[in-house]
Amino acid sequence: MRHVLLEALVPGAKAEDVLHAVRRWERYPELAPHVQSTTVHATYPEPDCTSSWELHFRSGLLRWTERDEFLVDALEIRFEQTEGDFDTFRGTWSLVQHDDDVRVRFEADFDFGIPSLEGILDPIAERVVKETVAWAVAGMHPGTEILGGIAGPETARPGAATPA
Repeated sequence: MRHVLLEALVPGAKAEDVLHAVRRWERYPELAPHVQSTTVHATYPEPDCTSSWELHFRSGLLRWTERDEFLVDALEIRFEQTEGDFDTFRGTWSLVQHDDDVRVRFEADFDFGIPSLEGILDPIAERVVKETVAWAVAGMHPGTEILGGIAGPETARPGAATPA
């Protein structure tokens, strides 16, 4: 199973505001070039939330539907694939108020269930997921610092981000 971790620092923001911005999955296609489409079936404050995703991946699309759980008081979003191209895909967004800034932490675990191809597919999928998160958070909050050397819109050249 592959583990993905991305952290970002959003300056001059309130954690709950950042959480509500992050959960707006319908905005991701305009913010992140890897995202072909998102469909929000139900979202906060509904109790049973789901969304469907299509990301550019290699020469096609990576598709899945996930159950989303919004724990606003805990400043956390949990998700888990219910159907799709991964064998397993689940993770957490967690936010922490740090003085006037917000630390965003995205973690996910995935497995395609194809051991013979994990050396090829896993690194590409990890990069696509990390870049998608980086571009979305930085696009929602100008001045965001993406930690760990992943390019967000503030560090990439215009037109440089191409779908994987």
